Amino acid sequence: MSETPSSTIDPYEFLKIKLNPDGASLTRNYQVPSVPPCPVVEPHAPPEEQQAISKDLPLNPATHTSLRLYLPHPPPPSKIPLLIYLHGGGFILYHPSTIFFHHSCNSLSASLPAVVASVDYRLAPEHRLPAAYDDAIDAIKWAHAQAQNPAQSDPWLRDYVDFDKTFLMGSSAGGNIVYFAGLRALDLDLSPLNIRGMLMNVPYFSGTQRSNSELRWVNDRILPLPANDLMWALSLPEGADRDHEYCNPTAADAVHGEKIGRLPMCFVNGYGGDPLVDKQRELVGLLKARGVHVVAHFADDGFHAVELFDPEKAKALGEKIKGFIHAATSKSTL
Repeated sequence: MSETPSSTIDPYEFLKIKLNPDGASLTRNYQVPSVPPCPVVEPHAPPEEQQAISKDLPLNPATHTSLRLYLPHPPPPSKIPLLIYLHGGGFILYHPSTIFFHHSCNSLSASLPAVVASVDYRLAPEHRLPAAYDDAIDAIKWAHAQAQNPAQSDPWLRDYVDFDKTFLMGSSAGGNIVYFAGLRALDLDLSPLNIRGMLMNVPYFSGTQRSNSELRWVNDRILPLPANDLMWALSLPEGADRDHEYCNPTAADAVHGEKIGRLPMCFVNGYGGDPLVDKQRELVGLLKARGVHVVAHFADDGFHAVELFDPEKAKALGEKIKGFIHAATSKSTL
């Protein structure tokens, strides 16, 4: 096992969190604002700017989870895909209402176009993994129920969604959640809903053995190694290390084996300046070795979740996602 390289970064200060005296919950001092849903379009937006409207819906009252739903405005004349979205934050931070995830989903819905359902999953350490995977499955089952019972479904889904074109998408920790939710979904009869593809943007994986990219970017300004280690320590099941299947893609491959080969088309996006890029490449290699059709994009530049900060990167990622969805829902190949 490689030792953690030296770093002066205090991960609690870096993440703006404090472990409470119970040792099982956090005080989160968010520096990023949250925003309400937008039931009407922005009146002062430029006319050429694509827009979406949004609303919040309950998901599972027993776990206090919810969804933020996005619909392009004006809605297109024909039915459009459903994108079930899982946000990032190292499993311990953020919410669909966090401003950069809200804007990202709003933009995706308008530009693809698609109805986007952003999942408010439970956070660690109050709810350690696999709680977030359970919540993602709840969202998939919710969508399945909507597809099965149009008379009782939400009008946005009933009137505008083609459930045969459903996708799972996540960024960072959300990409990890997509992977394990996708594996679980293989055991469910979801007809008439059809998961056509899984999109994993800068998916969050690691291991006890340090990768070259982790060592290269120990003091990364977005995801320094001490913060990465702390988020895994707070998220994994009690007593587990970073070689647990939820964290290490090679361990997950050993656990799930041939089942991985049954996954639908997968999209993986990464950046050269991301400490996680080597693990993301490892994931792609494992998926391909199991026979999964993988569309992988790895830029030489960029950093972890750069698309949240760089409009050009966001636009480029959106175009790649659009191309993947088109390919996955047609006879064309990438």
